[in-house]
Amino acid sequence: MPPMTATIVHLSIDRDWRAVYDFARRPENMAHWASGLGAGLARHGEDWLADGGPLGQVRVTFTPANDLGVIDHVVHMPSGLKVHNAFRIVPNGDGAEAIFMVTRLPDQTSEQFEQDAAHVLRDLSMLKAIMEQEGMDAED
Repeated sequence: MPPMTATIVHLSIDRDWRAVYDFARRPENMAHWASGLGAGLARHGEDWLADGGPLGQVRVTFTPANDLGVIDHVVHMPSGLKVHNAFRIVPNGDGAEAIFMVTRLPDQTSEQFEQDAAHVLRDLSMLKAIMEQEGMDAED
């Protein structure tokens, strides 16, 4: 398969990057902010299962916890397609930058690709809102 078209969606968060990473990296927290994966995410061995909507059930493999802010994950589609999602939380001043690479899937229209990027921005905006709440604990 040739390289897919990609775009980077990013958002600054006024919270220490380590606290943002610690919250965002936990699949069990994703229901709070990541609407694309959060609903119905359930542990299945080392992986997680999610309802992919019209695509059916998807399996998600996350990068292990690390000191670099990497939350990469592979979404295994029912069709056999593996979508590699690059997601980072990196230092930005005293805060954080949440960076997500959105890839255009095969047979996806330009409009659908733009909608995916807009969806990711909404999710990152929710993560920002949660993390910037006064007194928010990354364990919540």
